[in-house]
Amino acid sequence: MAHDGQRGKRILLRSGKSPYDVVSVEEALHRDVIATNSGNLIFSDATHKILETPRTEVVSNGIRTDVSAAGRINEEYDAFVVPLANAFRPSFEAQLKRLTRLIGKLRIPVIVVGVGAQTGLGYNAARLKGIEPAVRDFVSAVLDRSASIGVRGEFTEKYLNDLGFRDVEVIGCPSLFLWGKELTVTKREPALHPGSRIAVNGSHSAVKSQGLDRVITRAHARYPGLRFIGQNLSDARQLHWRDMSDPNSLVTAMPTHPDHPMYREDKVRVHIDPVTWIDDLRAFDFSFGSRIHGNIAALLAGTPATVLCGDSRTLELCRYFGIPHRRIDKLPEDLDPASLYEEADFGPLTDGHQERFERFTAFLDRNGLENTFTHGDGGAAFDARMRSLSFPPGIRPWNDADLASLTSRFGWLQSQVSELATDNDRLRRELARATKAGAILPAASVYRRARRAVGGPIRRALQSGRD
Repeated sequence: MAHDGQRGKRILLRSGKSPYDVVSVEEALHRDVIATNSGNLIFSDATHKILETPRTEVVSNGIRTDVSAAGRINEEYDAFVVPLANAFRPSFEAQLKRLTRLIGKLRIPVIVVGVGAQTGLGYNAARLKGIEPAVRDFVSAVLDRSASIGVRGEFTEKYLNDLGFRDVEVIGCPSLFLWGKELTVTKREPALHPGSRIAVNGSHSAVKSQGLDRVITRAHARYPGLRFIGQNLSDARQLHWRDMSDPNSLVTAMPTHPDHPMYREDKVRVHIDPVTWIDDLRAFDFSFGSRIHGNIAALLAGTPATVLCGDSRTLELCRYFGIPHRRIDKLPEDLDPASLYEEADFGPLTDGHQERFERFTAFLDRNGLENTFTHGDGGAAFDARMRSLSFPPGIRPWNDADLASLTSRFGWLQSQVSELATDNDRLRRELARATKAGAILPAASVYRRARRAVGGPIRRALQSGRD
């Protein structure tokens, strides 16, 4: 429905949570508010800030794709904005199809910002052949409801052009426009030295099969101030619960693994809020690694960063924004972050930023979306509200069993037990009513659900206490 000028617009934003939602670590991990990767919140929070104006309210959908909610969305919102990353990849096909089904039922504008296709560094789209029907259906549904689709970079633009789509605009990723047309990145040190504070990041695949493990091991030996910043939900659960149930736990060379020396030395973090992530990175001299949003978080903090590109999605974004980068498959055996720092030139990134920002806001204009930098206060109210909130600090490795470390964990577990007990009572009443009416119901599964919710964390908490 279209609201009148007095009421303004209501935008539904695909995101794990609102930037203003302060969620405990336990709840964040239980609900997976980062949608498996905290990098998602970097670009969804930025999009929220950008689109929030005096005439526009932005509401998070909690990342859910509920096709049955289409009617309510049509009634309550004026647009559905969908920030995406590497959505055109085989492992995302099921989610893409579900999103397409929802969009197909919407009568309001649907605007996609920053979607990317993912393949190798050679930009060969052959591995995407199998998902072409799903991609075609998705892009067609979006373009039926918007003026154009915003993509991350050159490869995705060519990929969609080759599929026959013309209303494709390269806009990069909203994350780098968190501060609007302003972006300052400064080398505070002439060169890195053993006392430098360095942040490193990387995916499990980069550590396991692309040589990043060797780079991290050497950097850890040379720089006492090195810190690894993980992003996966499995990383966070390993740090907070020592949860080893995910297949990622097989990658023991990952610094988030409890057996890794950086874990034992408390040199690992995972953030569940971009605001704490960016703030922490302000104190570092340099950031590097294979995670694009881990390094974008550093750039937003004004900290120099270099991306070690391992696929097309990171490479095309670095090329578009002028972010210093190296191909991970061409790194020397003895790579030292000091050489990355020395060669990094941030001129192309900062000098071209305003032009890229204007291209991005022109895309929003064409799709009927106001932005806070042109139509609002430049995000001042957003930033002030964020500063007034107290977000949990980055998750640290659980290396101790002191009372303080146990209190929050067991407090959360107790709340889960209480909720399950209430749920159990409700199910018993329903079962009694159904039995009295002669209905045959399957046995309640509260016990199994209780074990899933609290059994594992309790076992891990007790195990940590014995370590």
